Amino acid sequence: MSRGPAVITGAADTAVGELPGSSCMGLHAEAAGLALADAGLRPGDIDGVLCAYSFTEPHLMLASVFCEYFGIQPAYSAAIQAGGATGCIMVMQAAALIEAGICNHVLVVAGDNRLTGLSRDRAVAALSEVGHPQFERPFGVTVPALYALVARAYMDEYGATPEHLAAMAVASRTHAGRNPKAQMRAPITVADVLASRPIAEPLRLLDCCLISDGGAALVISAPDAARDTARHPVTVLGTGQKNTHEHLLAAPSLTEFGCRDSAAQAFGRAGVTPADIDVAEIYDSFTVTLLVELESIGFFEKGEAGPAALAGALDLGGRLPCNTHGGLMSYAHSGAAGGLFHVVEAVRQLRGEAAARQVRDAELAFVHGDGGILSAHCSLVLGRA
Repeated sequence: MSRGPAVITGAADTAVGELPGSSCMGLHAEAAGLALADAGLRPGDIDGVLCAYSFTEPHLMLASVFCEYFGIQPAYSAAIQAGGATGCIMVMQAAALIEAGICNHVLVVAGDNRLTGLSRDRAVAALSEVGHPQFERPFGVTVPALYALVARAYMDEYGATPEHLAAMAVASRTHAGRNPKAQMRAPITVADVLASRPIAEPLRLLDCCLISDGGAALVISAPDAARDTARHPVTVLGTGQKNTHEHLLAAPSLTEFGCRDSAAQAFGRAGVTPADIDVAEIYDSFTVTLLVELESIGFFEKGEAGPAALAGALDLGGRLPCNTHGGLMSYAHSGAAGGLFHVVEAVRQLRGEAAARQVRDAELAFVHGDGGILSAHCSLVLGRA
């Protein structure tokens, strides 16, 4: 028998940006400790652990490595690797473990010191490994170049402009300016984005996410086990997932992606529509990522998101406040923790803890993560309990 929907009882992230002396496991442990303290739980209360992956300390069994490091022996542990979708997928999996009665409190944790722990050569190599080993990598493809292909196709089909892409970066930086923890807070304009150096046309430096150190963690609990936790819980109302391809050469389309289906599943299971959402936290590895997903998920019609963003629709008081912590483009991006930052921010918004960036009376939040080149998608609908 179902125990009812799982709830998020703890949420936390570490400092982000350039953190000299940090390590992958150290960031995992710090984030986990902060999330447990936020929930009012002890390490021994955790009976499930989900970890992601690491660029700086890769291991086939990272969850086991973390549990050993943290000094816990949960009944269930596993590592999940799905690129930028990993954070949301871990929450979806944790909720399933809770609702199936397998666990009472699942710790979801990710972290990496990508900025200080990787050399430039290793970072570039990591950006190249996503490509197909036979049909993409030999031609020098990189992650930015693959997203640039998507951007060009989307611009050609729906009339999006460089200014529309730039509006995504400006909106994120505006939110980051209200967040004292954000890695990048200095204001930028559309002109600044367009004047930044080219990375892979039409994408420029300020169209791209950051490289950061940092970690994040959540505690997902059974409703009955949440009664004694410290914070007002946030309910996982709906989840959805869709994978359409791995390599871009196999994508069924360059303008339609699995976020449409994963979002539809999450909305359907939650019994809500895009129009009901008060705040959205959507994976923004590049400006085109956010533009494509805003429209494919159903928040805007095709061709509308760019002009709407230019008009302030993604800001506080706008039609859809989006990436209120600053997103991957201005808050931080430290590997799998990047996607978890979005979930942590959604929890804070629903608790009313977002201070100067708070969306008034936020009751429903939507979170989306995607991995690869818009390959793996996972969507969450969260509600204030």
